[in-house]
Amino acid sequence: MLELFIRRPILSTVISVFITLLGILALTSLPITQFPDIVPPAVTVTARYTGANAEVLAKAVATPLERAINGVPGMEYMTSVNTNDGISLINIVFKVGTDPDQAAVNVQNRVATVLDELPEEVIRAGVQTEKEVNSMLLYLNLTTTDSTQDEKFVYNFADINILPELKRIDGVGRAEIMGMKDYAMRVWLKPDRLAAYDLSPQDVTEAIRAQNVEAAPGKSGISSDRDPQALQYVLKYTGKFNREEDYRNVTLKALPDGSLLKLKDVADIEFDALEYSMVSMTDGKPSASIMIKQRPGSNAREVISNIKAKMEEIQGSSFPPGMSYNVSYDVSRFLDASIYEVVKTLIEAFLLVFIVVFLFLQDFRSTLIPAIAVPVSLVGTLFFMQLFGFSINLLTLFALVLAIGIVVDNAIVVVEAVHVKMHDLKMNALDATIAAMKEIGGAIVAITLVMSAVFIPVSFLSGPVGIFYRQFSLTLAIAIVISGINALTLSPALCAMMLKPMHHSGDGKAGVLQRFFNAFNARYDALAGTYLSIVKGIANRKTFTYGALVLFFGLTYGMLSVVPTGFIPNEDQGMIYVNVTTPPGATVDRTSEIMDQVQASLLPLEEVETVSTLAGYSLLTETAGASYGMGMVNLAPWDARDNDVNALIQDYSERTSHIKGADIQFFAPPPVPGFGNAAGFELRLQDRSGGNLGNMARVNEEFIQALNDRPEIEGAFTNFDPSFPQFLLTVDHDKAAKLGVSVNEAMETLQSYIGSYYASNFIRYGMMYKVMIQASPEYRTAPESLLDMYAKNKEGEMVPYSNFVSLERVYGPEQLTRYNMFTSAMISGDAAPGYSSGDAIQAVEEVAAQSLPRGFDIDWSGITREQIASGNQAVYIFLICLVFVYLLLAAQYESYMLPLPVILSLPAGIFGSYFFLWLVGLQNDIYAQVSLVMLIGLLGKNAILIIEIAIQNRNKGVSILQSAINGGIERLRPILMTSFAFICGLIPLTLASGAGAIGNRTIGTAAAGGMLIGTVIGVFLIPGLYVVFETIDTKLKERKARKMENATLTQEVHA
Repeated sequence: MLELFIRRPILSTVISVFITLLGILALTSLPITQFPDIVPPAVTVTARYTGANAEVLAKAVATPLERAINGVPGMEYMTSVNTNDGISLINIVFKVGTDPDQAAVNVQNRVATVLDELPEEVIRAGVQTEKEVNSMLLYLNLTTTDSTQDEKFVYNFADINILPELKRIDGVGRAEIMGMKDYAMRVWLKPDRLAAYDLSPQDVTEAIRAQNVEAAPGKSGISSDRDPQALQYVLKYTGKFNREEDYRNVTLKALPDGSLLKLKDVADIEFDALEYSMVSMTDGKPSASIMIKQRPGSNAREVISNIKAKMEEIQGSSFPPGMSYNVSYDVSRFLDASIYEVVKTLIEAFLLVFIVVFLFLQDFRSTLIPAIAVPVSLVGTLFFMQLFGFSINLLTLFALVLAIGIVVDNAIVVVEAVHVKMHDLKMNALDATIAAMKEIGGAIVAITLVMSAVFIPVSFLSGPVGIFYRQFSLTLAIAIVISGINALTLSPALCAMMLKPMHHSGDGKAGVLQRFFNAFNARYDALAGTYLSIVKGIANRKTFTYGALVLFFGLTYGMLSVVPTGFIPNEDQGMIYVNVTTPPGATVDRTSEIMDQVQASLLPLEEVETVSTLAGYSLLTETAGASYGMGMVNLAPWDARDNDVNALIQDYSERTSHIKGADIQFFAPPPVPGFGNAAGFELRLQDRSGGNLGNMARVNEEFIQALNDRPEIEGAFTNFDPSFPQFLLTVDHDKAAKLGVSVNEAMETLQSYIGSYYASNFIRYGMMYKVMIQASPEYRTAPESLLDMYAKNKEGEMVPYSNFVSLERVYGPEQLTRYNMFTSAMISGDAAPGYSSGDAIQAVEEVAAQSLPRGFDIDWSGITREQIASGNQAVYIFLICLVFVYLLLAAQYESYMLPLPVILSLPAGIFGSYFFLWLVGLQNDIYAQVSLVMLIGLLGKNAILIIEIAIQNRNKGVSILQSAINGGIERLRPILMTSFAFICGLIPLTLASGAGAIGNRTIGTAAAGGMLIGTVIGVFLIPGLYVVFETIDTKLKERKARKMENATLTQEVHA
């Protein structure tokens, strides 16, 4: 069969060209992302209850909704945030792999069942259910230098002219402007004037709704078959009012003297903003910040370049003078930089491997054959990646880098075997190739099977970790299978065509190079001689073999406990988040002032490109609140600054320490976009006892104190704070009844005066805007102002609130968070320097077990939850991989003993990985585990090469010891060549810097360290192991043969 490919080289080349072409076609359509889609799908339900506080929302809105949604199919957990700004936001997180569209429909159906239980105002504003789009793409800032254009103008310019365009770009999952500065018709009521005319805000709302209408009068002149007409006319009504003047002239009632009371007599009307709860600034100028998120499955880079092209187009065609835009967060910057680093590594690795192969083979033609195999395998892999629905991301690219070393292996094994035949037996290229392929065809099939088998079980892992492993391992397995096909078809065909017998000519043509090669060969022969004498000495000493095994098992176990564990390393993404908390009760204006001071402290620094801030918004809970502020500091590119993000965070914390009256925190973005809002761990402290908020606050404070006392944890903090100043309104129901006041209507009046009330709507600039009524700001400066206001009783008389309402000063929360239907506090923090995320998680669990009282409990959320869930998965996968390899080899060698030398030679390599990780201070994280799985295959391959030759010798009747020694000697050169080629291919990864450096270094160090120690120890240990197990196997076979003989003799005697 293999001879066919050698004798038909065109067939062989066509197969490879075909594979390569498929890969090139796939390359054009493969999406490019930072990580695979590993973020669990989520659905958010948003409800608005204008004027309501957090506790009212939790009781009246969140509780019925949560009760209905709880247990929706595929749900993992549910969180809700209720704020004093009248917004309730419920987030339902589903298991990875759930269809997000189906999940959204299921939640929507559940919400519909309880809509009629919600307050009327909530139903009117609408309860929105939408699937959460997690991966942030871009944060665009629109700024202006024209002093006549304020933040409101910039916001609405973006809302009318830019947002609709961006939403239409393919791949944009969500685009929204931070803040609520939409235009609105503000009706600023004067409560004293209304009271004088015996009017309440409800009367104003009624008058506006009665007169601000759209109507459809129809057409005149339609005969309806009874009275034929020659002409028909369409009748039009003027429609809803859209100018201030129209609203000023709304008639409220006729007065006794026959004159009419107009709205302008009791209120001021202006075309202004819907809300005043956020202030957005970029580099010290008012701005509108547009947050754009990516739709799953789209190509991040492509979407971003389309957005930027569209922005350029809009800027050229419709920006007013003085307006410009900048980008303060761009995921493609880190993505491009990381991918650029990995692609650069790919090329460097290819060149280094080429040099090593040239050094060992000493012939340019021979070196060309493995060099051709690499692009065929790597490019061909892309086609299968598209078939499996993978994307080009950091993990699949790592797989391709590591594949270079492995892919070259198979080709080297072929070329080296043909060389030996040509050199030793003086055959021509064609015969040498056919002879060599008969010998090593089996080994290549075994190697390809084992290497791919290692990666198959990995694809059965569950959860986000499973997706991580799956994309990495299947990409690698595909590359290996293609390289196996190559080694059996293209490489032998090329060998037969291209190789020539070697002549070590003495002429001066290749003088320097030849002299170098001669010296290299002399050194190598000396090394091989030393190796032979050592192997002869130790292969037969079972005590040495057993001792080495025990030693490496012990060392590996020891290293496991020393190397810190992690999950996904926090990379330098060129971005720092700022979270600001001002004292309870602070207004947006106060928070905005602090944000301006933060901007002023950081803008002059040369590594800072832009700073955009948003006062009135909390980054950690993604909700509004007057005493919260967030900021994004966009840093210069990696090569243009000296310090990494962690050093800068320390520096900025010191630089802003002089700012008083606020708590300012700097932190890095989460390692995987969409998993939480900050790097570090995230957990929820739950109060399952249903106690009061004061008790919850006390437990929470003590718990955080205990956490911060632990050396493993740094900067644990929470947003839970029930000490915001509030006033409690108590209605004396008896007095209200005597005065004829309906409590419901009195509270509605208050909501209209103080909270604000949505009275009607209108269309202007092609957009729909709201008409909001509210008391003019000077009438509601202090809580006591409401006592001077009047409510209308059943007789239509005006009753002052002071007659039946009392005020009491109390304290309550700004936001109430719930987790799985219990009141909870979200706690965030990070591992202290020198400790890993695994240590921090363990410390938190210990503190919780020791210090939390009965009825309180913690639960993990975000990326930490996945880290814990994936806990020991890696260990089991590792064991399953070993079992797979063992079974495959047993099937190939027809022996349960011979695969054991392959399996037992692995601990040395695993020790090497951990040892080098520990040496350079890296963690045993997901990247390290991925490279360990790959090591099983690589080191197993070395062992297979030695044992394959030993078995062939044994079949020829050579003694066990001699077979082992022959196997070691014959395969020493290809093993050293392939291993050093692989290690050299990893050197660029181990020395990586810039974007994504930690991941590159971890995967490079673990694989190179394991390969180095595994190979050096393995070439000595494997012959010894072969001797041990082949002896056992032979004894077993002999015993079996004797039994058979005895049985046969017995049968003959009986016969």
